[in-house]
Amino acid sequence: MAFDINLLGIIACPVCKGKLSYNKQNNTLACHADKLAFPINDSIPVLLEEQATPLEANSQE
Repeated sequence: MAFDINLLGIIACPVCKGKLSYNKQNNTLACHADKLAFPINDSIPVLLEEQATPLEANSQE
């Protein structure tokens, strides 16, 4: 089962309460304001600050 992008309309960054964007390639949700990437495990976003990684670590650009 894949991540349901419709959830992006109702979930927010747990740190700043800002918008999250979906990175399909890395299977993460990114907060560009805080420069954090939150993992998605088994189609469930893990929105815990302790589980987030720096956004640059997930970037392939």
